[in-house]
Amino acid sequence: MRKSFTLIVLLISISLFAQKQLKVVDSIVNSKLSDNDPGLFVGVVKDGKIIYEGYRGLASLQHGVKVDENSRSNIASTAKQFTALMILNLALNQKLSLEDDIRKYLPSLYPEVKDEIKIRHLINHTSGVRDFYDLMSIQQEPWWRREGLDNDDAIELLKNQQDLAFKPGSRYMYSNSGYTLLTKIIEVVSGEKFHDYSGNFFKNLGMNNTSFLKNYMHVIPNQALPYSDWGDGVWQQYPMITNLYGDGFLFTSLKDQLIFEQAIQNARFNNNRLLIESQKPIPNSEITTYGFGLELDDRLNYKSIHHSGGTGSYHSQTIRFPEEKLTIFVMSNNSRLWSGAIADEIAKLFLPKKDMVIAYDKSMKEVSNDIATSEILGQYLSPGNYLIRIEEKDNKITWRNGNNNPIELKKEAQNLYSISYNSMTKIGFYNNELILFYPSGKTSVYSKIPKQEVTLADLESYVGQYYSEELDVEFSINNVKNKLTISLHGWDEVQDLEVLNRNELLVFDYILKIERDQFNRVTDILLTTNRVLNNKFIKKTNLKFQPKIETKNGSINVTTIGSKDGETLDILLTKNYPNGNEIWSQRFGGNSYDKASSILATKDGYLIIGSTSSYGKGNYDMFVIKTDKKGNKIWQNTYGNFYNEYGYSGEKTDTGYLIKGTIQKCSSNSDVFNRTCTTNVWFVSVDENGMELSNQLLEEID
Repeated sequence: MRKSFTLIVLLISISLFAQKQLKVVDSIVNSKLSDNDPGLFVGVVKDGKIIYEGYRGLASLQHGVKVDENSRSNIASTAKQFTALMILNLALNQKLSLEDDIRKYLPSLYPEVKDEIKIRHLINHTSGVRDFYDLMSIQQEPWWRREGLDNDDAIELLKNQQDLAFKPGSRYMYSNSGYTLLTKIIEVVSGEKFHDYSGNFFKNLGMNNTSFLKNYMHVIPNQALPYSDWGDGVWQQYPMITNLYGDGFLFTSLKDQLIFEQAIQNARFNNNRLLIESQKPIPNSEITTYGFGLELDDRLNYKSIHHSGGTGSYHSQTIRFPEEKLTIFVMSNNSRLWSGAIADEIAKLFLPKKDMVIAYDKSMKEVSNDIATSEILGQYLSPGNYLIRIEEKDNKITWRNGNNNPIELKKEAQNLYSISYNSMTKIGFYNNELILFYPSGKTSVYSKIPKQEVTLADLESYVGQYYSEELDVEFSINNVKNKLTISLHGWDEVQDLEVLNRNELLVFDYILKIERDQFNRVTDILLTTNRVLNNKFIKKTNLKFQPKIETKNGSINVTTIGSKDGETLDILLTKNYPNGNEIWSQRFGGNSYDKASSILATKDGYLIIGSTSSYGKGNYDMFVIKTDKKGNKIWQNTYGNFYNEYGYSGEKTDTGYLIKGTIQKCSSNSDVFNRTCTTNVWFVSVDENGMELSNQLLEEID
């Protein structure tokens, strides 16, 4: 009898504690908004049962309609788990394999990409497929402006992409495009329209008030409309005029989501293989932190499975703590709120506070004390090839990524720092690298970039027009008084370009990485922004070698001109005032054709690189002229054989100079109509006096 009484008292005590918790949840919900604000939906599932289901605010401000159990809101990217679940279901039923290349179902995509793009790569954002939302932003036509935009439009844009942002499986980069492609794969494999297939899928899950957007003009029963406050305290309805689905745009009720969360918690009890497998990492995946539309990492220092979503004014958050059998789900049509923060606040009520397990990598103790603070300043490349800058201003060391505001670093020991807003993340500086140390034991190694002086010639080499055939977008770079500017169709004004180093420029959140050919000419710019990596823009103008050297009091120019008799070509070297007027000139050449490509400044004069048919062994030969500071010839030499060799550029070496050009070889000396010829990049190493030391045949080119 005594034992029974004790059990009853314990149950009453637990019940009273639970009631207290739920009252606190109520108070949290009520504190976030008034009854006349756009709505908030909050649910808690514990031990397979719904223990809290709360609603506050309005679904329609225009008509004063309150949110309730029938209201449907858009959970945005939290919907990805359902698209992934449909793919997993098809895989478990052997209708497809997660190892299948997506071109098995979508053969028109990426015909030039040789690497396999597997279905699982799409699911966990390791495919390298660029995010179409950010591609549209580069086009200056963001998705929310495009009336009637649908999945077919998005896929059409992806079809124009000739390459991937990175090798599939080599890294993680969140991309909505993957889930848009998954909807099309579902259609191909199932033989049904996606909305028909997904509609039946939700009904089988008992989610009768859940469906993906089909047409923004269609009536969604009991829809909670999206509202934003644009900073003036006035609510406005957020315009939603697109027909996208699969990556988000799932309209659902809180009741349906809680039914699904119950099914997840009870999956092992019911032996529901689909739901059990959906909460695990993807088999054979290169990463384990993102699975079937779900993030798989700790939250509040507990093992958790979670995902958030945000589209316009809609947002949502689901957090599952599988070992505690606890789920918090929050969604809202109110832009002033954020579901993730509310979900965390509520989760803390049910979880005992757990301190993070501190396990820094042991190498943190090996941070060098011998490096001067001035030597840690500079630019570093992250493992993902992003550039960050360690700078000093007002006696403060800062970390800066792109155009983001500098983050102050707090010194903890010589060359060991912590981030000002998160003292748990440490930064240690070593010779030519820095390491981020996380309390979990993880590390990220950043390599220091040698300091690169950007010359006036470099600035001039960036100038030109650049075009992306994939996006049908063009921008131009100009040099105005040795300051770079950039203009892009759709921008109201020309913008200044910040030169970070010789190979990287910055404007707004656009990182422009310079690509050069074998002769050091700027040929392409790779544009990176947000979820778009390395989108290629090909240089269409000013694709020339370096014919000009800026000096303190003017410039040195080399060019090709007609000879005095007008029947041949000569090389002209001039020194000019800043206004372009000539100070002196020197002419070089023979009785045939002599052409200049570029000029290189040397310690005692100049090196002119070009080609000649006046001198040498064959048709055209590589031609190099060495002059003094007044342009007087010191020596000249040719390099090549019977066919055509051209000189394009040069650089100083320890032993002399490296001349870069091309060399031609043909199958016949005489049969010009039937012979075949190849052209290769050709590097010739010469000493200070122009004598050939060695040469190297490189790749064949067009």
